Amino acid sequence: MKRKSLLAAVMAAMMTLTLLAGCGSNGEPRSVSTNGSTSMEKVIGALSERFMENNKDITVTYDPTGSGTGIESVSNGSCDIGLSSRALKDNETGLVGTTIALDGIAVIVNADCKVSDLSVQQIADIFTGKITNWSELGGDDLEISCIGREANSGTRDGFESVTGTKDACKLSQELTSTGAIISAVAGNKNAIGYASLSAVEGQTGIKALTVGGVACSEEAVLDGSYAIQRPFVLVTKDGAELSEAAQTFFDFATSTDAADLIRGAGAVPVAK
Repeated sequence: MKRKSLLAAVMAAMMTLTLLAGCGSNGEPRSVSTNGSTSMEKVIGALSERFMENNKDITVTYDPTGSGTGIESVSNGSCDIGLSSRALKDNETGLVGTTIALDGIAVIVNADCKVSDLSVQQIADIFTGKITNWSELGGDDLEISCIGREANSGTRDGFESVTGTKDACKLSQELTSTGAIISAVAGNKNAIGYASLSAVEGQTGIKALTVGGVACSEEAVLDGSYAIQRPFVLVTKDGAELSEAAQTFFDFATSTDAADLIRGAGAVPVAK
């Protein structure tokens, strides 16, 4: 009987150690859930990959639902850290936004489009329907097809805020991801759209316009000369402590150690 009791005790101890192997010192699961902006996919992917290489006992997950949903997920406690490609709004209370990078919003057209430069006002006039044909801008006689993101998108919010077109855009298509915008513009010679700088670089079938003569580049975003840009933000609950794992990831993502990773993902780091 003593031998059986000893064996049972050993097995129980082994099971406990197995359960704790994926937990922190306080018994919490060693995982970090992030949720939100699809435009931040490359940035959060690069940060998560390096972080998990250096912290093999912690898993970071990413759910690309859009900025608005990510912010709501932090509010209702269904994720640790929200990801937003826009600043928090006045009515999004009880939250803290921490900017880790800046991102240029590239205005993109089909690769065959003859127009190469537009002013912010011309872009606004296109998306609000005041300019409807590429011939009005020196291009071919083609009706312009405006393609944009869905209403909950941080990219759309950033674009409309800068161009002064909030709630006034007349879109041929509303799409739910950055990749879908790029594909749609590449497949339509009439199209104009917008997408994150980090997503546009290296893509075929499209070209990014200069805005007021300034190309969408890291340097132009950082020095402010490129007009259409927005922040990449980590969103947390005001006054609430993150789990040990989530705090460790947050500290890494906001540190200078993350700068090269953010830059490599096509955004402009703000930590120096």
